[in-house]
Amino acid sequence: MQLQLHDVWFVLIAVLWTGYFFLEGFDFGIGILTRVVARNDEERGVLLATIGPVWDGNEVWLLTAVGATFAAFPDWYATMCSGFYLPMLAVVVCLIVRGVALEYRAKREDAAWKRTCDRCVFWSSLVCAPLWGFVFANMVHGVPIGPDRAFTGSLLDLVNPYSLLGSAVTLCLFTFHGALYAALKTSGELRKRSRETARRASGFTVVFVLAFLMWTQKNSGGTSTQVLLAVVAATLILAAELNDTGRDGWAFALSGLTVAAITATLFLALFPAVMPSSLSPTLDLTVANSSASPHTLRILTWVAAFMVPVVIGYQSWTYWIFRKRVDPRRAPAPVRHHETY
Repeated sequence: MQLQLHDVWFVLIAVLWTGYFFLEGFDFGIGILTRVVARNDEERGVLLATIGPVWDGNEVWLLTAVGATFAAFPDWYATMCSGFYLPMLAVVVCLIVRGVALEYRAKREDAAWKRTCDRCVFWSSLVCAPLWGFVFANMVHGVPIGPDRAFTGSLLDLVNPYSLLGSAVTLCLFTFHGALYAALKTSGELRKRSRETARRASGFTVVFVLAFLMWTQKNSGGTSTQVLLAVVAATLILAAELNDTGRDGWAFALSGLTVAAITATLFLALFPAVMPSSLSPTLDLTVANSSASPHTLRILTWVAAFMVPVVIGYQSWTYWIFRKRVDPRRAPAPVRHHETY
């Protein structure tokens, strides 16, 4: 089978979503852990300091993924945004509230102000994490799409056992991922509690992830998704084992590989569709019938060839600069991006 330009862009969008879930996944996990692991304002500040220099850079991947979908697959973008309007609106509102809370938490010393910001970070993270699983599970499961390529259902059509299981997967997975990141970036009692939280979350994560992927494999999987399912099982279990032995770096790397393998599984299960129709397979949105013109895709390819390496390069540099563990004595203002802890 000859690889077409729209196939290349499908792969690129999958890569962008993979990067987003890998990076923003532990962001959401850290936000959830501010009410699970942290015991006081100082510890919450330390946890937020671990993502202080990078959280807004992580969201670049979301903007790029959505922008690439809009440019390369306009019909996919239109149907996705209309069909998932309320869940996506909730995600946008949570990201705004979360961003404001992270940015302005340290601007005032008032304890009530910090508590309010902490609540905003916690609840927005707790809502966003399962919503992404809800959206992507429905995308793979199929939604009512009519002959005019428009979503014809309602919010109730999106609520089904598969999408609810997908919500549980991302909630548990991101919490586990965030706990491993916290263990990697903190020290002392906070690190111990983060490792213990990761240990407790690992059991739920393994059960939900494997159940979800086996369901996906049964409905729309193939040989490649079978291989990825085995990779997910191995990396997830090994990450939990390495966490128990204190190998924080390797445990976090393997949890990140798990996130990447799960995302790849979902996109492989979709291909060549981008949004299956639950009404009839003939109404599916595919990479061929929902893409932009070949001329547009060629221009986008040249732009992406230059910009994607730039994004990867500056984010890699940022993580290298802020690679050390956070020192609680030097983290009085956890979200001031210009400070190196």
